[in-house]
Amino acid sequence: QVQLVESGGGLVQAGDSLRLSCAASGGIINSDTMAWFRRAPGKDREFVAAIKWSGDGILYANSVKGRFTISRDIDRTMVYLQMTSLKPVDTAVYYCLVDRDYGPIRTIAANYDYWGQGTQVTVSS
Repeated sequence: QVQLVESGGGLVQAGDSLRLSCAASGGIINSDTMAWFRRAPGKDREFVAAIKWSGDGILYANSVKGRFTISRDIDRTMVYLQMTSLKPVDTAVYYCLVDRDYGPIRTIAANYDYWGQGTQVTVSS
């Protein structure tokens, strides 16, 4: 059973940076995909970024490409989301997810097997 714990959220101003962390336990393997999704008030879950634990695949949503960077630390079993040039539209609860499928990175949340509790990111204008 994989467990995920997010941290690093907070209240920042537009243009600021923030780094989210996700601590994973329960056995992450190379074929797993680690992803960040977000849910803004009144909206559906939205794919943000994902990385294959093996390191051979990374994908970003167009809305964050060039501003956000996903990375992982194998030794610490951590996944990070470095967010720069934050905008008010980035305000959301950010979730860390794991997909145990062997295939390519998927961007639909329903395909993922495990979720964390989320961390709130609020960007003021």
